[in-house]
Amino acid sequence: MIGTEERLIESAVSLFSHSWYGTVSVAAICRNAGLSNGVFYRYFDGKEALFRKVLEQVLSMIRDALATPSVPSKRDRIRSLVQAVVGFSRDHKELVTVFREGQYRFFEYERRLMAIYQQSLSSVIEREAGLPEYLFALGGLRFCAIRSALHGVAIREEDLGEILYGGLFRGMSFDASRVFGGTATPHPIALQERARDRLLRAGRRLFGEKGFFETNIHEITDLAELSVGAFYNHFESKEAYFAELIRMVGHDVRQFIARNLPAADGAPLNRLERELRGLWLWLVYLAIDKDCYPIVREAEFVLPAAVREYYGHFVDGYRKNPEGNGDADQETSIEFLLGIAHYFGIEAAFDMTPLNARTAVEAIGGYLSRGFSELPD
Repeated sequence: MIGTEERLIESAVSLFSHSWYGTVSVAAICRNAGLSNGVFYRYFDGKEALFRKVLEQVLSMIRDALATPSVPSKRDRIRSLVQAVVGFSRDHKELVTVFREGQYRFFEYERRLMAIYQQSLSSVIEREAGLPEYLFALGGLRFCAIRSALHGVAIREEDLGEILYGGLFRGMSFDASRVFGGTATPHPIALQERARDRLLRAGRRLFGEKGFFETNIHEITDLAELSVGAFYNHFESKEAYFAELIRMVGHDVRQFIARNLPAADGAPLNRLERELRGLWLWLVYLAIDKDCYPIVREAEFVLPAAVREYYGHFVDGYRKNPEGNGDADQETSIEFLLGIAHYFGIEAAFDMTPLNARTAVEAIGGYLSRGFSELPD
């Protein structure tokens, strides 16, 4: 029989994994655990204290799961890392779901998890793993693991290991001037906005700054200088409005990258150059639209179906350009590349530390070409 504290934790994990943190009350946690509200406060000062307790436990479990095996082969150490990361998400879906919201709500947990991953990766490659190594290896792995466990996306673990070891675009090189050169054309600006567009622009700003739950419809309509009635003329609910906002953000990102992807000299980019230029344009877009990624990240917990659609459009775009995946499975390769962009986006959007993005993109390009195979074993 488990103790009272454990019952409260299990109840909270069950509720947090299915509902946004802000919608789960202490009373609901106690009711789900079959305990009185008074009992709760014998163990925790409040809901946040319990939530952080869960996050601490997850960090400890991940650290244990990533213990590097004592094997001489770098390839085997990489395979073990892949198995640990993918296996943890598969075996602990509820905890992973809760932790993902926790790292969004309390960013220091993302930083602490990142440090655990970098330490583990450093042991695997037997050299210090900096930001480029982390983004290449763990950005791809973490995203694949989550998408596989929580969204049912089919990935092949053996291919992930081979990508880390030997690269994805093997033997390709890139011309930095063609990746980073030229100018970027921003989105066209409408000379006269429709009411619907004004509402979406207002919500984009407010949701980016304050979040979905902290923003009410009156604030949106006030900023758009429209009536509440005008809001409901275009959107049946706040959730429907948010879903449309996610579609709008995804469309804008894809259009910006597509518009500016051709190199300045007009010559075709090879597959590696196209990937790196797309990654660079993604970072440029985030610098222009600072509200973009906070909106998408919050929507992962508020409207997961809308975010699956958001990523689905990017997957469809990759499927149109399947060449250059080496021997790796196409779907695994696509998810891996999306993961690099996703976690690079988190670094750019949520961390205030100065980021030498170009240097990181160039280093990632080297790893996409050769993996970790050329590092000393």
